[in-house]
Amino acid sequence: MARVVCVHGMGQQVQGEDRLLSVWWPALSDGLRRAEAAEDLLSDSDVAVGFYGDLFRPAGQLLAAGDPPYTAGDVEAGFEQELLAAWWQAAAETDPAVVAPGADGTLVATPRSVQAALRALSGSKFFAGLALRAVVADLKQVRAYLTDQSTRDQARERVMAQIGPKTRVVVAHSLGSVVAYEALCALPGHGVRALVTIGSPLGIRNLVFDRLQPAPDPAGKQARGAWPGGDDLVWTNLAATGDVVALVKDLRSCFGERVRSGLLSNGVHAHDATSYLTDALCGKAIAEGLA
Repeated sequence: MARVVCVHGMGQQVQGEDRLLSVWWPALSDGLRRAEAAEDLLSDSDVAVGFYGDLFRPAGQLLAAGDPPYTAGDVEAGFEQELLAAWWQAAAETDPAVVAPGADGTLVATPRSVQAALRALSGSKFFAGLALRAVVADLKQVRAYLTDQSTRDQARERVMAQIGPKTRVVVAHSLGSVVAYEALCALPGHGVRALVTIGSPLGIRNLVFDRLQPAPDPAGKQARGAWPGGDDLVWTNLAATGDVVALVKDLRSCFGERVRSGLLSNGVHAHDATSYLTDALCGKAIAEGLA
């Protein structure tokens, strides 16, 4: 079994384990180098990918981008519109080119506001070059995982199957951080020493945090999420400025002071997994889990 398990995020439905590993491994290796880790600390044969992206791929789909031809009208009321509004608000707070919600008279819960949100995000640095149908598809993937138990179980089982007795580090990106967190919580006694979450939406209360399994403990003034391992687990959460998916940059208010939080600068590729992996902070967190 792998010593390091990588868990991808949303929008990877036309990828696969080997394809993602070919992209993640060089970036992960560069991050270890930036952290001045020993050259022989890890090899590509020690790394595996917990892949679940195909669960979101329609059977027989032939479109080049791998997404159904979604339009603004396909953004469903409720969860999808609320998450889209949250992305819009976050993008407006970090990108001067994005008009803030309500600035043009639109409201977040109307069909017209969905069109306005998609239009505003299409001009943002964060979503630059991403087709509208891909943005809508990402919304639907997050909703499917958090609201459809069958999809959730299958995705979580894919990740759990990769975590074995020799696994010491789990690195999880975006939606994958939710899958990985829940997978570790469902594996009592696992030997993972380091959980490294990058570009994570875990701290978004109401939409994500409050829907976690196991459910957060409501005791006290603010609910707290379960700790995904033993006392020796070190959890490092890295968020980039401008990453609108990682709305809550510091997860300590949700999971306790033991979470180590770091803020990175990934440039225009704020949410890109490889941009996170090449950073020295990410490399150091992985190296410490392997040492």
